[in-house]
Amino acid sequence: MEQFVVHGGNPLVGEVEISGAKNAALAILAAAIMTDETVVIENLPDVRDINIMLDALSDIGAHVDRIDRHTAKINGSTIRSLSVDYEYIRKIRASYYLLGALLGKFKEAEVALPGGCVIGSRPIDLHVKGFKSLGANVEISFGLISAKADKLVGNHIYMDKVSVGATINVMMAAALAEGKTIIENAAKEPHVVDVANLLNAMGANIRGAGTDVIRIVGVEKLHGAEYSVIPDQIEAGTFMCAAAATKGDILVKNVIPKHLEATSAKLIEAGCSIEEFDDAVRVVANKPLTSTSVTTLPYPGYPTDMQPQITAVLAIANGTSVVTESIFENRFKYIDELNRMGSNIQVEGNVAIVKGVEKYTGAEVCAPDLRAGAALVIAGLAAEGFTIVDDIHFIQRGYENFEVKLAGLGAEIAKVSSDKELTKFMMKVS
Repeated sequence: MEQFVVHGGNPLVGEVEISGAKNAALAILAAAIMTDETVVIENLPDVRDINIMLDALSDIGAHVDRIDRHTAKINGSTIRSLSVDYEYIRKIRASYYLLGALLGKFKEAEVALPGGCVIGSRPIDLHVKGFKSLGANVEISFGLISAKADKLVGNHIYMDKVSVGATINVMMAAALAEGKTIIENAAKEPHVVDVANLLNAMGANIRGAGTDVIRIVGVEKLHGAEYSVIPDQIEAGTFMCAAAATKGDILVKNVIPKHLEATSAKLIEAGCSIEEFDDAVRVVANKPLTSTSVTTLPYPGYPTDMQPQITAVLAIANGTSVVTESIFENRFKYIDELNRMGSNIQVEGNVAIVKGVEKYTGAEVCAPDLRAGAALVIAGLAAEGFTIVDDIHFIQRGYENFEVKLAGLGAEIAKVSSDKELTKFMMKVS
């Protein structure tokens, strides 16, 4: 089983290039099959979730040509199955995007219920409500969700709760429905905008993405396009937190600084200095870290996907910080692992009380999910001694070449798959 082994204590210094946004790319790949013409997607991150999605598209008959690591050419004219139960698709949350894409195009779809990281319930009731509002019959049985309609007709849909997945799914289906659809209380996340931009490039008529009201006028069909995925704001934020925790100085390149404003604000409150450029941010942590309070909220609030990383930073800041998780109820499962490394954090319901300690000490820890795994690596980079992170397959779901990028900034980190490799690394850096 693969592990990350980290020898902590080095400030991270240098430049790092951010990959395409995983969460945007997964929905964009689903949308690409909504036309019979070829769609070329650039700036795809080379991570497990993306590779699983591409395999799933091939499995239902779409023609997928992986031009290079970060570019795929997709043609949905050869789709022969409207049932997506590919062996691995259950493992990724974004499998449900294929429901909106196939329902929009073929007025019928059946997809395995989503998996992904176990960070809390992700109800699909808003997806179901949206599809039914457009005229589809929706059933859930045997681990599959199926939707079918004689025709889809636009409607006025109010989202009871802000949901990125439901907003994107309903938006895709409505793009090929008859008449007008209005989605109120829509999610405003950057990847909602990215999917809308691709669909518009394919001939859809979508306005208002990025606001809480999205207006869609259905079109008869979509056409081919070329599109580049936005940079990954969560990967960028992770490296920003790594700079803070290690007292480093990192230029994070290929980003959209506006997407990082919530993360930047909290790091500034914690004592970092941040400089923004057109497509980069520089994080310098040359002063003692100080405590602050963080509450996760839908965009443009502080992202839930950045909560573990900022907590790993605040655990070694002076004073007591309060971190409130308002999106997912199981997102503090990594706290026990951080406490094994010397942190002093108590969880009460959806609130973590973080009493800053002087330093982390290395330990063997286990990544419970994708972002928590990244947080444990950050802690290891700041720790005294060696940290071994198990279950790194979670981390590899969403970070491309994580250990390689960190090593390029001066981190002593390696991916190992045997005790022999582990011992060899430890002897090399000791």
